[in-house]
Amino acid sequence: MSKVFEALQRLERESGRLPSGVSSEAQKVFENGAPSPDLAAAIEQANQVIEETLEPAAAPPAQTTSRELQLAFSLERLPVDNVQLAPASRIVPYTEPDGPGADRFRLLRMRLNPLWEAGKLKTLLITSAHAQDGKSTVALNVATVLAEHGHKNVLVLEGDLCHPSLAHRLGLQRREGLAECLESGENPMSLVRRILPVGWYFLPAGHPHGNPTELLQTPDLARVFDAVRPYFDWILIDTPPVIPLTDTLSLRKYADASLLVVRAGRTPRSAVELAVGRVGTENLLGILLNGSEDLDRLYSDYHRSYGGQSPRKGRRVDR
Repeated sequence: MSKVFEALQRLERESGRLPSGVSSEAQKVFENGAPSPDLAAAIEQANQVIEETLEPAAAPPAQTTSRELQLAFSLERLPVDNVQLAPASRIVPYTEPDGPGADRFRLLRMRLNPLWEAGKLKTLLITSAHAQDGKSTVALNVATVLAEHGHKNVLVLEGDLCHPSLAHRLGLQRREGLAECLESGENPMSLVRRILPVGWYFLPAGHPHGNPTELLQTPDLARVFDAVRPYFDWILIDTPPVIPLTDTLSLRKYADASLLVVRAGRTPRSAVELAVGRVGTENLLGILLNGSEDLDRLYSDYHRSYGGQSPRKGRRVDR
C-alpha cells in the first residue's frame, strides 16, 4: 500500500490532479492499517490518472520545424547587394569595430536582447525630434550590431518616404520598396534585399507617387508588417523626424517600442519634450544621445593612463 500512497503523493505534487476520494482513502490505510471497501476502486482510478498525467509530453508538431526551415530557406533565396562601406557611411561597428562608437552600440544591444528574449520587443521604431539629429545613422548601426555574427535576422524598413537616405548612404540605386507595397500591392518580401557585408536585410522607401503621409495611413501598411514579421527576429523602422511631420505616428502603432535620438548640443530641450509627448511615454523605450564629444576623450584618457595606444579614433556617430 505504501507504493500506491507514494504514487498518489507524486501525482498530487507533479500534476495537482487526484480523483475524488482517492487521497482520503489512501490516508485511511496509513492511519488505520486496513483498506476500506472502496479503496480498490479508488486505487484503480488513481493508477489510470497517474498513467495519463505522468506520461511524457507529446513532441511539438512537425510543421513547426518545417515552417522555420521554410522561412530560413526563403531568406537565403533573397537577392544580395554587396556594398562598399567607407568610414563616411558611419556604420562604426563595421568601419571602426574597436572604437568607442561601436562599443556604445554593442552596449545598447546588451540592453535590447533581454527584452527580445522575453518576447516583449521585436519591432523597434527609431526617430528623432528634428532632421540631422542622426536617427538614420543610429538605425544602420543598431541593425549592424543586432545582425553581428549572423545570430539574428534583422530587417531595416525605411519608413521615411519624404526624404529617404539609407539607399544613398549604402551606395545603392534607389529602387522599389515600401511605397510600391502601399500603392500597387507589391509583396514586400519580393522587394527585400540582403545587404553584405553587414548581413542585415533592407526594404527601401521606394518611389511614392501620392502623398507620403496619406500613404502611411492606409490599411495596406498593416499588410506590409504582417507579411515581413514572420521572417525576421528584429524589424527596425527608420522614420521621419517627429517634428514637423506626423508620419511617425502612423508607423508607431506597428512598433513594440520607440527609440528617440537627440543631438548633443543641438536638439533643444523644448523639441525633446515635444517629441516625447508625440511619441508617448508609454511607447518610449529610451532616448539616445548622439554626437557627444566626451566619449572620445574618455576613451583616449583610458588608453593613455595604461600606456597604450588609443584604438582607431572614434568618430561622432553623425554629422
